[in-house]
Amino acid sequence: MKRFVIPSLLALSLLSGCDNDPGKGKAKAVVSAPVEAAPAPSAAAASAVSFAITPAGSSVEFTGAKVTGKHDVKVKEFQGTISLVDGDVTKSNVKVELKLGTIESEPEKFVTHLKSPDLLDAEKFPTATFESTSITAGGEAGATHTVTGNLTLHGEKKSISFPATIATSGDAVTVKAEFAINRKDFGVTYPGMPDDLIQDQVLVRLAIDAKKS
Repeated sequence: MKRFVIPSLLALSLLSGCDNDPGKGKAKAVVSAPVEAAPAPSAAAASAVSFAITPAGSSVEFTGAKVTGKHDVKVKEFQGTISLVDGDVTKSNVKVELKLGTIESEPEKFVTHLKSPDLLDAEKFPTATFESTSITAGGEAGATHTVTGNLTLHGEKKSISFPATIATSGDAVTVKAEFAINRKDFGVTYPGMPDDLIQDQVLVRLAIDAKKS
């Protein structure tokens, strides 16, 4: 019996003694059933201007954690567009595609596991996509806007809403956002080792500098 009791007690001790929740104190994404996206504005229309999202000057990162530590992860390759209509963010649309096979972190053993079927299963689901369905003025914690859209990740498609600070200029649109999302909402359910459990919340950080294309 001691063989089973001692590891369980160790796990409880680690959980109570270590606060490694990356989502603690952060805005939480609201997740719901996917909604139908409105047609994207045509870049050919006089009122719509297209801005390209690329890794040049932009970053997409997230932090996951287990009882014994945290891992910062960077997506190296991604692309997308922001269609800005009448210079008004709330009339506009954003689409992004992330290549999950290009994630970077340390150590390499962790990256291999993260890409495996236990977690992201990057071979079966090589991309994650996001397409906005609405952008409204105002947001949590002083954000300028709230962005809502369909996120497809790990074969699951859900609508998410999160606060973002968005600014426009003549040749660029910048977006900064930091929010937590529950990995289990997207079918990533691997619990981790009994004495080193994985936190459900993953912290997402976006720093987008989209240039007029």
